[in-house]
Amino acid sequence: MKRLLLFLLLLTTCVTACAQKNAQSKYGLKIVDDFEVYKADVAQNPNLELVDIKKAIPSVVLDIRYATKNNFMKQVMYKQARAFARKPVVEKLKLIQAELKKKGYGLKIYDGYRPYAVTVSFYEKASDKNFVANPAKGSKHNRGCAVDLSIIDLKTGKDVPMPTPYDSFEAAAAAHYTNLPPQIIKNRDLLINTMQANGFKVIYNEWWHFDFIGWQDYPLMDIPFEKL
Repeated sequence: MKRLLLFLLLLTTCVTACAQKNAQSKYGLKIVDDFEVYKADVAQNPNLELVDIKKAIPSVVLDIRYATKNNFMKQVMYKQARAFARKPVVEKLKLIQAELKKKGYGLKIYDGYRPYAVTVSFYEKASDKNFVANPAKGSKHNRGCAVDLSIIDLKTGKDVPMPTPYDSFEAAAAAHYTNLPPQIIKNRDLLINTMQANGFKVIYNEWWHFDFIGWQDYPLMDIPFEKL
């Protein structure tokens, strides 16, 4: 009898964990939204860990706009001003930071891993859907495999001039927009070329957004920062 009860308990636990791991969003996507499931996944595959970028690379500068009202949503979307990314993504960012330092520059991080629920809010409230991910597909940010960033001048600590501010909906935000001063293009291309030489790909309409090559290997996540 005890063995039967133990078996039923283990079976129930397994079924519950599988159901949580395969939780579906209202848009029909499978989302990992249970922290215990996430920890079990990391135990099996350490590359799935969502690493705190600032802890791993103390010299990076954070400017987490979604933890403030200084963003296109005009409201606080994150409870904590932190940035996370998958372990291999952060390892690449370390190499990039070291490479930029030799040239007198450093990374400024605007955003990394984004819980899926935030992507849903963006899409349902944004006026221009071209600049937000469709929750029916999910975002590379939701997989911990996208970073929004720019570069700063290490001597002054100031932002290196770029075509537009972060999260701009202007045409000039496009990665290959040409009607710009030569120095601005040079700055933007330095960032893009450095990132793309280290395993990332810029998206066409946002000079600051870079997807990690291999993002398909990572599941969509909806774990809030405070649990990480």
